[in-house]
Amino acid sequence: MRLNGVMTSALFPLLRDDLAAAAFTVDALGTLWGEDAAAALHRGQRVPARRALARVAGGGPLGTLATLFVLGLESSRASAEGALPRLGVEGAERLGLVALEGDSVRPLLDLRPYSFVDARGAGAWWIASDLGELALGGAIPEHHVLGVGGASTTLSGLMLSEAVDSVLDLGTGCGIQALHASRHARRVVATDISQRALDLAAFNAALNDVSNIELRLGSLFEPVAGERFDQIVSNPPFVITPRTEGVPAYEYRDGGLVGDALVEQVVRESADHLTPGGVVQLLGNWEYRSGDDGLERVQGWLENVSLDAWVIERETQDAALYAETWIRDGGTRPGTPNFDRLYAAWLDDFEERGVTGVGFGYLTLRAPLGGTVTLRRFERVDGALGRNEAGLGAHIAASLAAHDAQLALSDADLARIRLVVAGDVTEERYYWPGDEDPTVMDLRQGGGFGRTEPLGTALAAVVGASDGELSVGAICAAIAELLGVDETELLAEVLPEIRRLLVTGFVAVA
Repeated sequence: MRLNGVMTSALFPLLRDDLAAAAFTVDALGTLWGEDAAAALHRGQRVPARRALARVAGGGPLGTLATLFVLGLESSRASAEGALPRLGVEGAERLGLVALEGDSVRPLLDLRPYSFVDARGAGAWWIASDLGELALGGAIPEHHVLGVGGASTTLSGLMLSEAVDSVLDLGTGCGIQALHASRHARRVVATDISQRALDLAAFNAALNDVSNIELRLGSLFEPVAGERFDQIVSNPPFVITPRTEGVPAYEYRDGGLVGDALVEQVVRESADHLTPGGVVQLLGNWEYRSGDDGLERVQGWLENVSLDAWVIERETQDAALYAETWIRDGGTRPGTPNFDRLYAAWLDDFEERGVTGVGFGYLTLRAPLGGTVTLRRFERVDGALGRNEAGLGAHIAASLAAHDAQLALSDADLARIRLVVAGDVTEERYYWPGDEDPTVMDLRQGGGFGRTEPLGTALAAVVGASDGELSVGAICAAIAELLGVDETELLAEVLPEIRRLLVTGFVAVA
């Protein structure tokens, strides 16, 4: 690998050893400066962390690494040499990590520990990216390569992790999704329009001793023309940005197209790059225009596209709030003339195109094995997600499998199966004071998307009796007799609800 024109591959084991020896980990940093300072750093404030380091006389090698690469501050050469005894400051300079200026060492990259849990267990890496606004002291440049942010962890948590032959990471940035995919794929192809991003992705793969990632330069699917993959993941540059002179076009978030056209393009073109049964997972924004529904807009993108689709909208923002969010993201502070200028440009663009709001969510698309589309699910999931220690990927995989399984069952077949209630599901009942019968009954999901399903009397009785002993049909026959209703009509009412509960993970086949 080349960085700064120098062959540097032999230096990575030295850096890796130094980081490990200094215990440069998420937990160690949290202990070093404490929860309050860590929370302040998350808000973009480093003063509490600096004060915490001062109280422990700099914190030794761990404190020096944190000062340089997390806080983005200079360190003395002597301290840096002590923190990097094998690599040395000159080696760090050759890697492009630091600049040596007399007796001072200045960071050139952000480098920090990252830990996670996925379906394959716990893991930890070190991730390099460009210095942020805190270290730069102002707005970030347009070619900035972002580190691990909220969107990154959202997508990695959604990622399906069944073993596959090939994965495409479309718009890899610092390479975090490619690294996650490398844990379950034989090979990963990671693309980006930014050579700077590919250099940093290569840096991170080499630092973490991951060798099954191939990097390619180019826009969207151009670098993989004619190729197909078992899985595609993408955190694309989906941020809706005015195409106005003077508005920064950050490479990591802006694809250069008008509105939400880039996400639409990824959706429409992905079918040409999937193997049968292959899955695409991506994040995206979609516009609400003049009162039109944003999810219906996404449905329109999938017309004449032969892909199963499950689209979840997690959040919507009005046009003004959306503009404020992304102007601040670029490091421009409210109350400044530049903020007001950019704000006006965003609102002018939205007004001209009739955009009233923007939705954000997750898209899971699949090339159906039989060639026939069977899944088109568009939903809004409000509130907090359920407890998903290893991410949502396992829940999504189980939901897709349950959809396929129930689809293969006739109503007669479904009536013969025995069900159990998922272990994370609880039932809530609400009563008016003094009443014996509940006025509201809900099933609440502790994992997955944290859904709440309202229950009617019949469905509540079926779910309550589903302990794996009796079939759905036998339970319905007993309930029909108890309630004095027709068994056939009761089954016709309950079975579609059972199908939905199977797909969403409230119940499972015993």
